[in-house]
Amino acid sequence: MKQNIHPQYYPKANVKCACGEKFTVGSTKPEIEIEICSKCHPFYTGREQLIDTAGRVERFKTRQTKAKGLAKKSKSKKT
Repeated sequence: MKQNIHPQYYPKANVKCACGEKFTVGSTKPEIEIEICSKCHPFYTGREQLIDTAGRVERFKTRQTKAKGLAKKSKSKKT
């Protein structure tokens, strides 16, 4: 086995979440900053939380309503 090729291992690396949660894990980095953790992730909390960037959710909803409106119009023209 080759010597001195592995990174240093930190058994008590500090992890900081954007929500304010802090915990320790083993890692090759002494400090880690994350955006979402098990305390604030919708899957684990049971709350639906939309993380909207530049109105993407609103644009999606408007496209869906337009598509439903077009589908209804095309069905009524056929009959």
